[in-house]
This record gives sequence, structure tokens and C-alpha cells, in this order.
Amino acid sequence: MTPPEPQARTAVVTGGASGIGRAVASRLAADGHAVAVFDVHADAAAVVASDLVAAGTRALGVAVDVTDRAAIEAGIDEVHRRLGPVTVLVNSAGLDGFEPFLKIAPERWDRVIAVNLTGTFNMCQAVLPDMVAAQWGRIVNISSSSTHSGQPFMAHYVAAKSGVNGLTKSLALEFGPKGVTVNAIPPGFIDTPMLRAAEGRGLLGGTVEEHAARTPVRRAGRPEDIAAACAFLVRDEAGYITGQLVGVNGGRNT
Repeated sequence: MTPPEPQARTAVVTGGASGIGRAVASRLAADGHAVAVFDVHADAAAVVASDLVAAGTRALGVAVDVTDRAAIEAGIDEVHRRLGPVTVLVNSAGLDGFEPFLKIAPERWDRVIAVNLTGTFNMCQAVLPDMVAAQWGRIVNISSSSTHSGQPFMAHYVAAKSGVNGLTKSLALEFGPKGVTVNAIPPGFIDTPMLRAAEGRGLLGGTVEEHAARTPVRRAGRPEDIAAACAFLVRDEAGYITGQLVGVNGGRNT
């Protein structure tokens, strides 16, 4: 089956109202995709979608908590009605955590796992039927460079993102024969609102600028750096790349 032209493809970006997700949504829209911005913050999702529409893109914002299967199903139904079947998914919704391991409450552990890992599982299950039917699909999961070596005080987050990497590899093997590629991008030190919030709480062991000075390329990453990698991985030309962890980290992890 001949894959649809890029302008005919519909992408869903979770966590698309800010940070990496917003940059990804903007880049995919600029590349000709229709874009559904899924985010737990309804107003922010609507603003991003409105900006994309104003720039000439077919887009919509949908209030979705990725841990809520009913909300996901309703959101996908709306995407089907207004934009068509989903053949591109970028899972960028995430929740960090900074607690000493012995002080992580079970409820907090469950929430971090639910958003980062189970949310990715939920979204993949929701859109893969569209991709299998089209015999073409692209999934990019945003994990974390913390999975390379661990991170103190972030055991729940690192465990969840490590699970995302494993899920990525398993789905790549299962759905490759059906025309679907599944890859993960573990970003390293990206200047986002989440990172700045951690800096403000004194959780980075220094400022963003100090860490950037120790990064081989001598700067912090930008959300647009991740978006550029996503843009490549969802292209036809990337069809032989699947099951991979594509690090975008300025050389901090090699």
C-alpha cells in the first residue's frame, strides 16, 4: 500500500501544550501534518491549536489525561471526526519527581508510573489500530537520558522512563511487519519549563547555565532540538529505523 502524503497525515502529540510537546506539535504542523494537541491543561491545548490554525494548519486541542482511558477514547473519536485516522503519535506527556527513595509515597510512585509509562501504553493502544489499518505508522516516545545511568532522588521517574524504552523496543518488533515504526528519544538536559522549575527548587545541583557549560556542545538543549529529531523519525525516509533510542543530548550521554 502506498503511504499517504505528509499533508494527509494526522499526528497526535501528548503533552503538546508546553515544552517539548509544544515544539513537536509546531514542527509537525510546519511539515504539513494535521495535529491534535492532547494535554491535561485544556486551555493551554486550545491556545496551541489556535496558533497552529492561524498559521494555516488543520489542528485541534483536546483535554486529555493520558491515564484516563475514557478521555483518550473520546479524544481519538474527536480526532477521527475532525482530522481523520491517526498515523503519527508522539508521546511527550510526562511527570517528573524528586524525592529520596525512602520517602516516595506509594501514591506518588503510582502517579509517576501512570503518567509516564501507562500513559504511553494507553496512547499506543488507542492509535495502533489506525496505523495497522493504513499499513503505515510512526510512534515516537519521549523517554529520558536518565535511563542511561540512573538518577538519585528520581527512582520513580527513571523506572517509568526505562519502561518506556522497553515498551518501545517490544512494539517495534511486534508492529514492524505491519508498516509501523516505534522509536524513543531520550532527551538530555532540555531547557523547558519543567527543567526551570527543578532549577528553581535547587534540584539540579547547579544552574542550567552551569550544566550547559559542562555539556560537550556547550549549551542546553532546546525543545526544537527534540522536535527536529521527531520530524525525521516520522518521515518515510526513516522507515528502516525502528526499536531505537535516538539520544538528543549534546554529547552528555554517548
